[in-house]
Amino acid sequence: MDLTFENIANNKLVSALIYKGNEALGALGFTEHSTIHAALVAKTAADILSKLGYSEHEVQLAKIAGYMHDIGNAVNRTDHAHTGATLCFNILSGFDADPQDIAEIVAAIGNHDEATGQAFSAVSAALIIADKTDVRRDRVRNRVKATFDAHDRVNYAAISSTLKVDTEKKMISLDIELDEGMCTMFDYFEIFLGRMLMCRRAAGQFDMGFTVLANGVRAV
Repeated sequence: MDLTFENIANNKLVSALIYKGNEALGALGFTEHSTIHAALVAKTAADILSKLGYSEHEVQLAKIAGYMHDIGNAVNRTDHAHTGATLCFNILSGFDADPQDIAEIVAAIGNHDEATGQAFSAVSAALIIADKTDVRRDRVRNRVKATFDAHDRVNYAAISSTLKVDTEKKMISLDIELDEGMCTMFDYFEIFLGRMLMCRRAAGQFDMGFTVLANGVRAV
């Protein structure tokens, strides 16, 4: 079977791992990591490379990596990037694919977590930025606001968020509309500073800057 995004998205094992990982994270109180998150990260990663003029082949690799990046959560949240990379290798080895393509996807997934990873290529950088900028209210699963933890408050406060790629200004920007009654800019960066710094380093792979706008104010 050819290695295409459609074949990965329709693969029953990939779907089962995403479902099981999301179920496990839900039990731990984490935000949504379902196929919705997987599909959004896949689309955003592909859009980043497309807007920057990369080949359709590289765009597809980023899209596949984006969709599969969190399958390691089915094993455990801890070290999920490395576990996910191993699972990904086993799955992709069953496809008719160039070994270099498999290696690119596996390495990107293994490096997407801010605790241990770093961007080293266009595909890995696009995956990191796409993943870390998926901040939205409907990722919060806890419906009792009084019991929100810090991550719940930050995600719930994100009324809307838009990632923009400006090739003329050489800037990638995350524009967030925050409900500051729920979460201030300081609250946001207390939780997400490491992720935003990782995005800045990832943008450097494209010789671009990275910034965050919160309610129209440049925060970083």
